[in-house]
Amino acid sequence: QFLADMENNALFRDDIECQKLIMEAMKYHLLPERRPMLQSPRTKPRKSTVGMLFAVGGMDATKGATSIEKYELRTNMWTPVANMNGRRLQFGVAVLDDKLYVVGGRDGLKTLNTVECYNPRTKTWSVMPPMSTHRHGLVAVLEGPMYAVGGHDGWSYLNTVERWDPQARQWNFVASMSTPRSTVGVAILNGKLYAVGGRDGSSCLKSVECFDPHTNKWTLCAQMSKRRGGVGVTTWNGFLYAIGGHDAPASNLTSRLSDCVERYDPKTDMWTAVASMSISRDAVGVCLLGDKLYAVGGYDGQTYLNTVESYDPQTNEW
Repeated sequence: QFLADMENNALFRDDIECQKLIMEAMKYHLLPERRPMLQSPRTKPRKSTVGMLFAVGGMDATKGATSIEKYELRTNMWTPVANMNGRRLQFGVAVLDDKLYVVGGRDGLKTLNTVECYNPRTKTWSVMPPMSTHRHGLVAVLEGPMYAVGGHDGWSYLNTVERWDPQARQWNFVASMSTPRSTVGVAILNGKLYAVGGRDGSSCLKSVECFDPHTNKWTLCAQMSKRRGGVGVTTWNGFLYAIGGHDAPASNLTSRLSDCVERYDPKTDMWTAVASMSISRDAVGVCLLGDKLYAVGGYDGQTYLNTVESYDPQTNEW
């Protein structure tokens, strides 16, 4: 209503500074594709409104944490939130309707197809319908529809992909990838699903493919410069970032861990190297919070990490 009646608003009509600010805000919000050109101190995300970062389970010295912690940018602190119902390793995590989904994984003995959902508001867990396929080393996706991509079923490496349908409350298969991929990095960019690197059983991969939900087809994209299993992937400002990971034969995981970061531009179909992290991180958790990328934990070849670093894409610094 305010926007509709703006010309009649005395403050807007009589104050040229006010007009400039409101026009700037309207352009920023109504022309999302032009936001990179509209940066100013006022476009910086506010610390209190960017949401929170959740770290869910993972490996530790006791061979598997079930705890969940959350990080708040404003206080720069981690606090414990909840525990998962049982031990899970190499599972997928997704956020859907402000709820946290934990998908598949393995419990130390067998590979799981089970899915559970945590509601941070009510602090309760609920059990969701299981996937058709048992999978560990899979990834679910953070924005939009939830996909379970690739992984390993306990016997073989998978190229199959399932999508969760929240209306029908069931998982459906979509087109399979061209390559089996476990410990693959996944993100959504411009309405397409990207599967980045991973392992196919014989080696780590540098190949990348992209799924278009409208055509139900995967197409190959430009390859990364490095092979990466256990790679962390996230997006910022129309770019895809591939962070850390490992390149090693299956028998020798500690060799050739990566601190390198590459950025993919879908407009040019090209990868570019950007600043490296302070340390190598395999199986790293990554996500965008505000206008920075966060690399959370991982494995440096000797120990499981509890350190966290952030990357500013505008200054290219960690």
